[in-house]
Amino acid sequence: MSTPATRAPTISVRGIGKNYSGVTVLHDIDLDIAPGEVHGLVGENGAGKSTLLKILGGAIRADHGTLSFDGEQVSIGGPRDAIAHGVSLISQEGALVPALTVLENVFLGRWSNTAGLRRARADRHRFAELLELTGFRVDPRERVDRLPIGVQQQVEILRSLARGTRVLAMDEPTAVLTEHEKANLLELIRILAAGGTTVILVSHFLDEVLSVADRVTVLRDGALVTTGPAAEHTPRTLVGHMVGREIDVLYPEPAPVPDGAPVVLSARGLRRGLVQGVDLDVRAGEVLGIAGLVGSGRSETLRLLFGADHATEGVVEVDGAGLGRLSPRRAMAAGLAFVPESRKEQGLVMARSVRENVALPSLPLRRMGPFVRRSTERSAVEAASAQVDIRAAAKDAAIETFSGGNQQKALFAKWLLRSPRILLVDEPTRGVDIAAKTQIHRLITDLARDGMAVVCVSSEIEELLALSHRVLVLRHGRPVGEFPRGTAREVVIAAAFGDEGEPT
Repeated sequence: MSTPATRAPTISVRGIGKNYSGVTVLHDIDLDIAPGEVHGLVGENGAGKSTLLKILGGAIRADHGTLSFDGEQVSIGGPRDAIAHGVSLISQEGALVPALTVLENVFLGRWSNTAGLRRARADRHRFAELLELTGFRVDPRERVDRLPIGVQQQVEILRSLARGTRVLAMDEPTAVLTEHEKANLLELIRILAAGGTTVILVSHFLDEVLSVADRVTVLRDGALVTTGPAAEHTPRTLVGHMVGREIDVLYPEPAPVPDGAPVVLSARGLRRGLVQGVDLDVRAGEVLGIAGLVGSGRSETLRLLFGADHATEGVVEVDGAGLGRLSPRRAMAAGLAFVPESRKEQGLVMARSVRENVALPSLPLRRMGPFVRRSTERSAVEAASAQVDIRAAAKDAAIETFSGGNQQKALFAKWLLRSPRILLVDEPTRGVDIAAKTQIHRLITDLARDGMAVVCVSSEIEELLALSHRVLVLRHGRPVGEFPRGTAREVVIAAAFGDEGEPT
C-alpha cells in the first residue's frame, strides 16, 4: 500500500481566527502539534474543534493567522492544497461520491496505471492490503450509497490511507461504529502514529481520546483553554475544562415500567433487505434498546416500524391493531415519531430555521384552510424548545449554523409537538457534546416515565444498557438474544458477534 514519502511535519498554528456572520468561532488559536503524535481535540459543540480541523484540511479558510509545517509557512486554500501537503480530513459530513463503488472512491484520481492504462488488478491488490491493515470488512464492488453510514466512514479512512497521508485529521470517527469497530479503529490510530503519521482526533468520547492520545487540547467558546499530556487528565477533568464547571456525567436512572403497562407497539416477522424476521413488543413507559453490529439491521428495523421503508413481510401493530401497509403519514397518525440517525440527511432541513424545522411535522395541526396560525406556532415551538433546552437565541436563523447538540435536540422537539405515544430513536446522541448528551439521556428517561414507549438504537453499548429496560440484540437481521437491565456489556457484545466473538 502507499506509505508517506517523508515523515509527518511539526504543525504550528499561530493566531488562527474565524468568524461567521459576525460571530467569532475561533479566537486567535496558537497550537503546536508534534510529528507522529496522536493529538486529541475536545470541547463542547460550538467550541470550534471542527472549524479548526476544517481549516487544516482546507475545507474552509481562516480569516487570519498562519499555518506552518516544519517552520515553513504554508497556504492551504482548499482540499487539494491540504492533500498536496499530506493532510487528509475525515469530516462528519463525509466526502464520498455516492454513485461510485467503494474501490472507485478509495482510489479516485489515483488509479494505478502504466502508460495511461489503468491497472485494475494492482488497485485490487492495494485495496486488499488496506483491508488487512485496518481490519475493515468492506466489499470493493459495492456502491457507496448502499452502505450504512458507519461503513461509509470506513471507506473514507481507506481513501485517506491510500493517499499516503502524513497528517490524518479525524472528526468524530467512532460516532457510528460498534464497540468492536471502535476498538479496531483506535488500534489502527496507534499503528499509524507508531509509523510516523500524525493523527488529530476530534471526539466527544473522552475515554477513547484519553486511551489513544499523547496530548489533548481543550477548546471552549472558540478559545484554547489548555494543552497538555493526556496522562494528566481524566474524563472528569476534561469536562471541567470544557464547560468551565463540574458536570454530572452519569446516566439517569430510568423509572420502572408500571405493572400491567399495556403493549403499545408490536412487530411480527418483519422482513426487508437486511431485516430477516424481527419480532418485538414494547410497553407503555418502556425503553427497548436494539443492539448489533453495523449491517445487523438495527436502523433498518426502525425504518420499517415507521414506514420509511415498506416491509416485504410482517405486520406492525399499535394497541393490537394492525397498521396495514405502513407509510410515515400512517405511522404518525397512529402516534409514532422517528428520530433518524443522520440529522443532516434525514432529519432536518438544514437551510431552514430552528422554528421552521421544529414546527414542520405538526404543521397540519395549526392550519386554518390555506393559512397557518403563526402566533400559535411560535408559542408551541418555544414550549418544545424549552422542554429540550435548545440554546439558540435566534430561532429564525438557519439550523445549519447551530451546534450539533442544538440540532439534535431540535429533532426531538419537532416530534414532541405532536405528542407521540411511541418514539423511535436511532443514535440519539451521535456527534453531540457531553452536556447535550446528558440532557438527551434525561429527556428520553423523562418521556418514558411519562408513559411513552421508546425504541432506541445506539452504537454505544453503555448508552443502551443505561437507558433501556431491555436490550434486543440483532445479528444478520434476526434477533439472537434479549437481555434485561443490568446485563454485563460483555454478554451483549458476545451476542452481537456470536459465540466465538466473531460474526457467524
